[in-house]
Amino acid sequence: MANPTICVYCASSEASDPWYRDAAADLGRQLVARAYRIVYGGGGVGSMGALARAALDAGGHVTGIIPQFMVEREWAFKLVSELVVVDDMHQRKRAMLDRADAFVALPGGCGTFEELLEAITWQRLDLIDKPIVIANLRGFYDPCLAMLERSIDERFMTPDMRRAWRVAETIDGVVDRLGEVFGRR
Repeated sequence: MANPTICVYCASSEASDPWYRDAAADLGRQLVARAYRIVYGGGGVGSMGALARAALDAGGHVTGIIPQFMVEREWAFKLVSELVVVDDMHQRKRAMLDRADAFVALPGGCGTFEELLEAITWQRLDLIDKPIVIANLRGFYDPCLAMLERSIDERFMTPDMRRAWRVAETIDGVVDRLGEVFGRR
């Protein structure tokens, strides 16, 4: 597959530890170095902005998908390669799911959780068959992973659902997981 597109779910918070923004920037650079394209939520601050700026500075192609109300609030990062403005959050998530060949969830808040769990749900329902990598940086997703395991243990999900996601503890690990899928190491 030529130049797969990686959808990166991440936060817009500027209040989080700057380390997370640095990690997002590192991911952006590493994805571009391996000729991946990026699609993300279109914001210009927090991990979103760090990811997009680093990828663009490295010569990458970055598509931002953002709802109109966020553009009106001036949250859009207009310097991306392509800015797609949609009507609402549902269209945004659908457009990111449709355009991506794989997904990475960086640490984030409720929006990131929702996007990650929706991708896992779509995987479960056979609506998509695309790799999902959970970037468990600093153990951030440990509680979420425990919840997923508990759902399997309690038989709300079947054990084969574990195949729906991969886990990486570092940005290098995230890129390695993607490389396993797309043959880019």
